[in-house]
This record gives sequence, C-alpha cells and structure tokens, in this order.
Amino acid sequence: MKVLIIGAGPAGLTAAYDLLKKSKDIEVTILESSPYIGGISRTHEHNGNRMDLGGHRFFSKDPRVNALWEEIMPLQGKASKDDIETLTEKSLVEGGADPETADKVMLLRHRVSRIFFLRKFFDYPISLNWGTFKNMGFLNTMKAGFGYLGSCFHERKENSLEDFYINRFGKPLYKMFFEDYTTKLWGVSPKEISPSWGAQRVKGLSLSKAIWSVLTKPFKKKDKEVETSLIDTFHYPKYGPGELYEEMANRIVDMGGRIIKEAEVTHINREGNNIVSLIYKDKDGEHELEADHYISSMAIKDLYESFSNSPLEAKEVATNLLYRDFITVGLLVDHLKIKNKTKIKTVNNIVPDDWIYIQERDVKVGRLQIFNNWSPYMVEDYKNKVFMGLEYFCNEGDELWNMDDESFINFAISEMEKIDILDKGVVLDSCRLKVKKAYPAYFGAYEHFDVVKNDLLNIDNLYCVGRNGQHRYNNMDHSMVTSLIASSLIRGETTYTKESLWDVNTEQSYHEEKKEGEK
Repeated sequence: MKVLIIGAGPAGLTAAYDLLKKSKDIEVTILESSPYIGGISRTHEHNGNRMDLGGHRFFSKDPRVNALWEEIMPLQGKASKDDIETLTEKSLVEGGADPETADKVMLLRHRVSRIFFLRKFFDYPISLNWGTFKNMGFLNTMKAGFGYLGSCFHERKENSLEDFYINRFGKPLYKMFFEDYTTKLWGVSPKEISPSWGAQRVKGLSLSKAIWSVLTKPFKKKDKEVETSLIDTFHYPKYGPGELYEEMANRIVDMGGRIIKEAEVTHINREGNNIVSLIYKDKDGEHELEADHYISSMAIKDLYESFSNSPLEAKEVATNLLYRDFITVGLLVDHLKIKNKTKIKTVNNIVPDDWIYIQERDVKVGRLQIFNNWSPYMVEDYKNKVFMGLEYFCNEGDELWNMDDESFINFAISEMEKIDILDKGVVLDSCRLKVKKAYPAYFGAYEHFDVVKNDLLNIDNLYCVGRNGQHRYNNMDHSMVTSLIASSLIRGETTYTKESLWDVNTEQSYHEEKKEGEK
C-alpha cells in the first residue's frame, strides 16, 4: 500500500511514523514544500542561538500523544517549580542524564505568562490579588468588579467573540485585557469573529474558573486536573521543539519512509470521490506520484486551488478562506530594562516569563518570548545574554510583511524602546522570520466552512489532518491525534470513521485552553 503525505509538520510526521511503526506493508512518502522539518513547530538557529516560532509547550491530556512524545524523546525531571535557574540541570540529573551530554531529552519547565499593560505586569490568567488591584488602580478595579457582576446577571447572546469574552470576564476586563490583543492577532475587531473561536480556544476558562482554581489549587495534585492556561509546568525539548520532530523524521527514514524537501504540490488529480495522483515541483522540475491513500496537512485554500476539479460551491468557500500571517524578530541583548520583581529565581535575574503578552495600544508587537526561560540551552551564552522573540501578526503583502529585514528589525527595536523593555544600545544580534498561514481565520468565508468539510469527507482516499489541513486552530497534540486517527483508518484497524478526524478538539471540556497566539 502506498501513502502520500503532504507536509512534514507535527501532523504529517506523526501520520508517517505511526503507519511505518505499525505496518510493514506500507510505503510512505512525505512531500514538504520548505527546506525544514517541523512546520511552524520547527526550531530556527541563528548564530548559535535558537528560536521557537511561537512557543510550543509539550503538555497533553491525551495518553497516546504523551506516549509518542516520550518514545521519541524521554521526559526528564522532577525539579522545583520555583527555581528556573537550576531547573534544567536538576531535571536532567534526576532523570538519570548528564546535563552536558544528554541532548535528546524533554526538560521539565515552569510556566510563567503575564500581560504587559500600562507598562506594568498582570498575571495571565487574570487573578484577583493585591498586585492586580494595585496595578489597575482603585477605579479600574471597581469597574472590573461591577462589570463582571453585570455579565453574570445579564448574559449576552453570543453572536461574536466579543460577546463570548464579555460573558466570561465582564466588559471592563474584556476592554483592558482581550480586545486590543485579539484585534492585533486577527487584524479585525472581536465583533467580527465567530464565537466558535473562543469555544475552541478558551473553552471553560472564565474569571470564575480562575478564582476557583486559586481556591482549590492546594487540593489538586496534578497539572492535568486544571485548565491548561493555569498549569504550572510542562515539558520542552532541550534544544526546542524542532529537535523532537527532526528526531521523528530520522526514525521515519530509518524505517524506510521517504521525505522529499522543497517539494511543492502544485496539482492534485481528483476524479469524483477519489484522488488518483498528484504533481509536485522541485529544483529538478515536475514529478507525478500515485498512491492508494493521501494525507494532507496543507492549507485547505491551497488544496482546493490544486484540485483538478471539485464542486463549485465548496471551491468558492475554500479558496476564499482567510489566514493571518506571522513575523518574528529575534534579538540577542545584553540585558533588559524590565526587572524580575517576582519571587522566582532566574539566571542573571531576568524576568521569568516564557511569554509576555503586549496589551499596549501604542505598539504593534503582540507578544514577546524569552527563549532563556523555555530552555537555557536555546541560548549560547544564557548566563550573560538574553535571546528574545518579538511576535507580529500581519497579512501577507501588507506593509509589515513587505518591509525589508533591516527596516523591520529597527522598527521592532524602536517599539521595545517605546514601552521600556530595552534600550537600542544593548542589541548585539538580530534576525527576522516570516511564516505564511500561521493562523486559520474564523471569519469571512469560514461561516460556510461546513460545505468544504462535507465535500472533503466524500473523498474516500483523502484524510485532512493538522491545523491548516482542517482550517482549525489546533494545538500540537490535537494535530497529532488527527494523524493517529488517519493512520488507524488507513490500516483498517479501527472503529473510527472519517468523521472522527473532525471531532478532535471540538469537545468543550478538553483542558487545552490558552490565550490567543499560543501554539
């Protein structure tokens, strides 16, 4: 049996790995349009320092995914959650590994994410503690309290993402902490975005849930008993997420699989309810391949543009689906202006955050990553330097996208100066990366997406998996689950149906909630 897989991100790699591991009679080929492995979960290296394109926590409630991660890269560590400085070394040593020589391991990390607003830090999720009240001020605190009470007694009909947030946090908190960030992320007001985005991404999280979590936390023993936005720890590959997926790719090749990079799928020959072949283009020209089954993680818009024929209504919706693109700037700096005023110990006393959400309205940057805190091994000189990622959300072809690298980097540095994160003189090195179709949009043609979904379900030998493959803002583990289901269906060893592929990450109680922009 021959299987062709489009895309070498977490979804495509998982499908290939599972097929080859569980069957000796399947020939698997992966076509990857870029020169890289891992998709948006890859790790980019720049002059000895590493960048995670968006930040990828390895935490899942699905035992199949956890088992697969640990099979590829052992989970290490039982380190103290309040000591980031020694967390990596402790986790390796307690896991039985030498911190200097053990590379292919997952480190235990302590999660810290905060909101930067009014040039001050606020907990994320919002907590009702003295620090929050002090930073908000008496008037804003009173407004937030009465606003939340008002939302409890007068629930809105949820026609938009704005309604969704106000029902859970009240209008004042929505205005302070959600409206501007969401607008930065999507480029449109939350009034124009489907509430299904919130139902999928923040599900059960609300102010009441956050308060209840604080009250009950002393009685809970495991992170997986709480909302993911509230967890304290997660695992992370020593050299970033790309390390795990590159190892998975190596094992796929060792098992006989084939991975062809810089191979862009340009045409898919569809006849009725079957795919009969596809054409891809590389440096040597065009090539046609045939298979019994096809697994696609390519963007649905691109998929339909490559089909030889498809129902007009489905094609009309699919080719008009919208996406949000992504730019990240890596800055290596000598030190930051913002200081660590928490009780968490860090190397060189830098701020302990993995992510910092920039809620300030006078800059375009959406979020910062501090790579030192994801893993000290991401930074060549982590004891003396800070490597950070500045994240911008944009549309391909807009002003930000078309700006040349040098101009954009200078613009990003000026924004950091403007909000007192750093001074320009401390920047030692920099780079810029652009990512197309990072975020499938829940507005525009998405309103009619069921037409596309039903058409795809009718193609007997095509299985759509992953974030772009389903036009759904899946997390890594959700994307991997869709591929495990596809593998099971192809091997004929399952009680699943093709509809099961589309049921992943739709249940309201799944504890994988996070702020928009987290991957």
